[in-house]
Amino acid sequence: MRRGEPLPHAAFEIRGASVAFDGTPVLTDIELTIAAGEAVAFVGPSGAGKTTLLRLLNGTVTASSGTVLVNGQDLGALPVRALRRVRSHVGFVHQDHSLVPNLRVSQNVVAGKLGERGLFAAARSMLFPKRADIDRVYALLERVGIPDKLFERTDTLSGGEQQRVALARALFQDPSALLADEPFASVDRARALDLVELITGVAAERGLTLVVSLHDLDLARMFPRIVGLRAGRTVFDAPSDNVAETELTALFRLADELESELSSADDSARS
Repeated sequence: MRRGEPLPHAAFEIRGASVAFDGTPVLTDIELTIAAGEAVAFVGPSGAGKTTLLRLLNGTVTASSGTVLVNGQDLGALPVRALRRVRSHVGFVHQDHSLVPNLRVSQNVVAGKLGERGLFAAARSMLFPKRADIDRVYALLERVGIPDKLFERTDTLSGGEQQRVALARALFQDPSALLADEPFASVDRARALDLVELITGVAAERGLTLVVSLHDLDLARMFPRIVGLRAGRTVFDAPSDNVAETELTALFRLADELESELSSADDSARS
């Protein structure tokens, strides 16, 4: 294969991409290929660049340099409408759920299709869903384990239930890939394990590419492949069985040491 050609069957491919915000590097020289149907966990301490890397994959962050391809399409070369079409096939589950609290669960799930419709049609479909949409929402809620919450106000649900609604909303848009940013951060350990099994099971059933950012090392072990990030750089990228425990813990230990050094330097400067 000639250099520069997209890899076959790659859902996502990043070639030497860097991201900087106001001149501050956030990601540096990232090289990453994720095959269609893969399940991958990004792990690293806070500030490692996990969220930015996910947003780079779905086109909501633009690379300062390098190339990002989704299903072989160069995001940096696409006009706005074409980019929107590509993004409509990439579901995203946010850490804070990003649900409308005073709307019903059914309305929030239907919002998964908002990006594909005009503003008026989108608002109408969300506020007054069609019967076909409601039937589909019910089936998705049944799959994620909360069919009885169909007409409940979203702000009456627990954190775990809201995350299930967010997953159903992402699935409602019929994605080929699913990205999730710290989706288990707001729930206890038992519910986090349940949600990992749910999201990986749903992705496997539907043949979705799954990429999840995590802070929990044990949860990361439940994914076949782990990408370790620190200070905006890839530290390792390997099958989870091949990643030593020392490599995982080192990600966070070095970050803690750096934070301690910066704090000490700050204290010295003030004294």
